[in-house]
Amino acid sequence: MQQHGYRSTGRDAQAPEVRKSEFITFRLGAESYAIEILKVQEIRGYEMPTAIATAPPFIKGVVNLRGVIVPILDLRVKFQLPHSAYDEFTVVVVMNVAQRLVGVVVDSVSDVVSLAAQDIRPTPEFASETFDSRYITGLATIDGAMLILLDIEKLLTSAEMALVDSAAQ
Repeated sequence: MQQHGYRSTGRDAQAPEVRKSEFITFRLGAESYAIEILKVQEIRGYEMPTAIATAPPFIKGVVNLRGVIVPILDLRVKFQLPHSAYDEFTVVVVMNVAQRLVGVVVDSVSDVVSLAAQDIRPTPEFASETFDSRYITGLATIDGAMLILLDIEKLLTSAEMALVDSAAQ
């Protein structure tokens, strides 16, 4: 009886699968941000929303999206960034926030990236002392550039969500 030796090539051993999450990246001024792609409903070109007289400055107004009234928020205003004129690259990312459709104005959408948990660094300690960092889930580096990961659900306070709800009515 002849015995056949078995030699492992290394391909037989299953490497543990690394779970990755996908994020859509966008720019506001010189900074790059990202949100989980599962929150995104669609990306559209910017169109002037219908203004609401009593809305806070970061709520630009509302648009009718296939029969659904969608409030449009400007993250530049929310983050207290300098104003920038809307141009042909300005887009609205329509996303689900707490079971509501909300449009977010961004300067441009860049890419979709996959990040594993080990690619994401925690928000630095000093950040919570200098500004509200509750909505920042972490930081990542893509091609040498810093990427700020946002939790869109935590970006708006409950009072602000109530304003968004009233704007959509």
